[in-house]
Amino acid sequence: MTKSPTLEALQAPLVSRLGYLLRRASTVMMADLGERLAVVGLRPVEATILILVGAHPGCIQSDVGRVLGIKRANMAPLISALAAKGLLEKSPVDGRSLALTLTPSGEAAKVEAEAVMDAHEARFEAMLASRDAASLRTALALISWDTADGQMGPA
Repeated sequence: MTKSPTLEALQAPLVSRLGYLLRRASTVMMADLGERLAVVGLRPVEATILILVGAHPGCIQSDVGRVLGIKRANMAPLISALAAKGLLEKSPVDGRSLALTLTPSGEAAKVEAEAVMDAHEARFEAMLASRDAASLRTALALISWDTADGQMGPA
């Protein structure tokens, strides 16, 4: 009978792989963020939408989807759910486009989400020296924007 390897031994061939480490780090960070945002009634994608719309009132729904790497078919229900919660308003710009703005409740939810996200990021930044955190952000941005057309890669 063969003894099962330890988790450390099982991971050994993978821990030198950048993609594996990025995925693992993302999984850990997003799970933590999801738990923290659930306390204020939001999911990470909803909080991110509120932050983008709050920073750019009147932005177009399809542009927000492109920035976040969310397909049009998936973006529509997200926006509808936020509107149903009373957090944002949709207004037609032309035949197909919708401009988005936060409601007062949406603005309050955005402020709460930003506070949660700031505390969440500070927790992980504490694991790194401030210089390392800045270098990590630079490296991740470089990887995220490495596409032939100069647009951010798929989410």
